[in-house]
Amino acid sequence: METRRIFNRIAILRSDRNLSRVELAKAIGVNFQTIGYLERQDYNPSLDLAFKISEYFEIPLEVIFSTSPFSPLGEELLKAQTKRGDQNE
Repeated sequence: METRRIFNRIAILRSDRNLSRVELAKAIGVNFQTIGYLERQDYNPSLDLAFKISEYFEIPLEVIFSTSPFSPLGEELLKAQTKRGDQNE
């Protein structure tokens, strides 16, 4: 069976919080290199690791991880604003 590629937003979340790979790794109990592998999608996280990351950032799993590429956050924010504008009319 072929392994699916898991896309993630870990690098964006770290950047938003001015967090290094080493700091995140220590907080969730992995080697800092694991964070790099995850960010480059060289490695898919275990379910346990995915939950640790989700819990650390206090963000639902599906916001951090996906089986399809994420669109840029700017695009998603624009869609959300447009959707809100349509609902207010």
